[in-house]
Amino acid sequence: MKNHGGESLKPARDSDTPPVPLARAAKNAARVAGKKPAPAVPGKREETDLLSPDDHEHAEKTGRPFWSGSITIGLINVPVRLYTMVRDRAFTFRLLHRADGQPLRYDRVCSRDGIVIPWADTVKGYEVRKGEFLVFEPDELKGAVPESSRKIRIDKFVSYLSLDPVYFENSYLLIPDRSEEAYSLLVAALQELGRAAAGTITLRTKEYPVVVHVYDGALVLTTLRHADEVMQPHSFAILPTLPVPKESELALAKRIIRDLSGDFSINDYPDRYREAILALIDSKLAGEKIVYEESHPGEAKELMQALQETIATLARK
Repeated sequence: MKNHGGESLKPARDSDTPPVPLARAAKNAARVAGKKPAPAVPGKREETDLLSPDDHEHAEKTGRPFWSGSITIGLINVPVRLYTMVRDRAFTFRLLHRADGQPLRYDRVCSRDGIVIPWADTVKGYEVRKGEFLVFEPDELKGAVPESSRKIRIDKFVSYLSLDPVYFENSYLLIPDRSEEAYSLLVAALQELGRAAAGTITLRTKEYPVVVHVYDGALVLTTLRHADEVMQPHSFAILPTLPVPKESELALAKRIIRDLSGDFSINDYPDRYREAILALIDSKLAGEKIVYEESHPGEAKELMQALQETIATLARK
């Protein structure tokens, strides 16, 4: 597959089109005008170059909590503010019309009439059978929405090591809201006992099971998936019938694991896809031709041969 550079930036005629990051726009304008863009610092990329439109929006919201309330433990209340802790650094591409490079809109088109439906004429429906829906009016759904009490209701304290990370969903920073003394006490107590607080919180229209735990000297709230949202391995019939490993193969496998053992650091795993996309963007802006060369997987090996060759490779390092 080949992808050719060149005429890739076209003037937008749609107000919804996200702007090109400022630093790149300046470089491109200088290039079009025949001017030489300002030299970049070697090995350093402007921060605006690193930010997608979603990241710019996130940066503008930094410092503002999206929820405030209290951690409640019996009669104890610890006022806190909830901040987004994790940001999505994935690239968001717009779908364009190839002929003129303009963004496409997604309209509410009726599958039967083929006409665009305004928001005022829409309702929510649940499909009970193929093509058959139960229609719900907004007032009918209000009774199902959990009451928002602005509280993180703690029911019990559990060993942090007993928590199964399979159920972890999203993590948020809890910051004291004029409650530094009580907040600090909770941090110290949880940390010294190796405990996490389990309970619930209502965010928007959904109640979530949560755990409040200590991370890097702060309290973090992590929402959990419900039990029926996680596929259990024993539902696959093949797993109970797995063969018992041969002793010789098991010994080699354990040796490989021991040789590759070490401390985990997330910094050892950079986002190579993001880095590659940034490099592609720079190449496209420079008008370079991009050619994709497909790689072919190596020949599959017998298990014992693969184990022995892996051991030999590790010995040469």
